[in-house]
Amino acid sequence: VGDLSSGLKIRNKLFLATKVWTSGKEDGIVQMNESFRKMKTDKMDLMQVHNLIDVHTHLKTLRNWKEQRKIRYFGITHYTASAYPELMRLIKNEKPDFVQFNYNISVREAEKELLPLAKDKGVAVIINRPFEGGALFRTVKGKALPAWANEYDIQSWGQFFLKFIVSHPAVTCAIPGTSKAKHLEDNLGAAFGKLPDENGRKRMIEYFNSL
Repeated sequence: VGDLSSGLKIRNKLFLATKVWTSGKEDGIVQMNESFRKMKTDKMDLMQVHNLIDVHTHLKTLRNWKEQRKIRYFGITHYTASAYPELMRLIKNEKPDFVQFNYNISVREAEKELLPLAKDKGVAVIINRPFEGGALFRTVKGKALPAWANEYDIQSWGQFFLKFIVSHPAVTCAIPGTSKAKHLEDNLGAAFGKLPDENGRKRMIEYFNSL
């Protein structure tokens, strides 16, 4: 990312986000500074404490870095529903700018409390595991999209799953991982066209559950 953004001179068009994933204040600082070096930037848009590892130690560093304008925002992340109670406690007590967690059309536990809390507190939400590690594609393999998917400018199952997520009023963005350019391009299609409303989201759940 650092090499490409520097070579193409597009740093000012990007929102750079990464994580710290180690224990100890000094080790955390070393790891984060290494991310700055690799990404060839002197300011990170978002730095997150990954999987809540030594979270309180790193949050102290990140608050200082935000005051120094070394980072724009700080956040916390996890990828399992078992971490939701701790994420909610941290949202209430530490007031992070961002929170990242798992949510998709099959795993909707976050709808009960976590998503509403983030929205109420004005915390930006990044969704990971939007395809449930690929399991959602296995569920729909060989199945056709519903005809009404065109109403939401959905051209693929990937876009179906992503538009379900990003249409939630508390969600800021989703981060599907892929190593294939064609999948990246297809995923980006979910950023265009019409998004489903609440009734549309219910219809998506019903259709998926019927497969």
